[in-house]
Amino acid sequence: MSVGLVFWLLVLLVFSPMVVPQETALWQGDGTTADLQEVIIGRCYNYIRVVNPTIGEKNCTAIWRAFRDAFIYRDPCSVTPADYQTFISLSYHSIPPNKALFWEKTKRLVHRYSDLTRRMMPLGETLIGWLGDDLAWCGRASGDGLDSVSCPTTAECEHNPVESFWRIASTTYANLSSGVIQVMLNGSVTDGAFPENSFFANFELPYLRKDEVSKVQIWVMDDIEGPDVESCGNKSVHNLQQILEQQGFQYTCTDNYRQVRILQCVDSSSHPACLCSRAAPALPLLHLQHLPALLLPIPHILSLFH
Repeated sequence: MSVGLVFWLLVLLVFSPMVVPQETALWQGDGTTADLQEVIIGRCYNYIRVVNPTIGEKNCTAIWRAFRDAFIYRDPCSVTPADYQTFISLSYHSIPPNKALFWEKTKRLVHRYSDLTRRMMPLGETLIGWLGDDLAWCGRASGDGLDSVSCPTTAECEHNPVESFWRIASTTYANLSSGVIQVMLNGSVTDGAFPENSFFANFELPYLRKDEVSKVQIWVMDDIEGPDVESCGNKSVHNLQQILEQQGFQYTCTDNYRQVRILQCVDSSSHPACLCSRAAPALPLLHLQHLPALLLPIPHILSLFH
């Protein structure tokens, strides 16, 4: 072999990019969110310092460790809600009376209405929910203990880290709710505003404390563009009403609750559903006996300009 050929082989060996074999996805779900530790700790401090400082001090590092230890280096199909118990104990806080807001298939509208705990406090705006919202995570036996490629969906295995997290988060939230509570359902979906296999049906409604909840207010909200598939008193909403009656809860049900409907109309102000159906009532005429009192200050005001 010539010296020149050896030289060029060495050049190719040194400067050619190394080919790193790609890990094969074992599951159908997204892999662990990148920089998960930094995200969780950052969210924790953001919540206790900015979003809701009224809950007081929390040890964000300890919360992260308890969260991580529930699933890291573990089979992602053998993580149960009980594995998050230490995390829950470190991060839970009270829910103000009358501010609990449950929902099914109305997440975006719920958070627009709740206004970062100013108006209501749904699960996603408690510290527990705030930390886990829209993230993915699961463990593996090797490496750093986190699977960044893929994580199992609930269809693949029930006891996966994310499903188990939201189950214990939901039951805890329901158990802490008190006073008048709200439930916002989607009246435009075709697969049921109150599905029997939903989180609200299985992990929240059964854990409400009857002695702490004075009333349940159901709001069935249609999309502005429709359709109007379900409403109070029929289909799956009727099923929910029956369950509440059987369990002894007082409740009301309102179709397209006005305050939330107005919020929907902010983005669709020209839609027929958002237009006033009648003219505003005329201002009442002043009674003649009030005229002297109204006119008396006028000469005094005019004198100020002379």
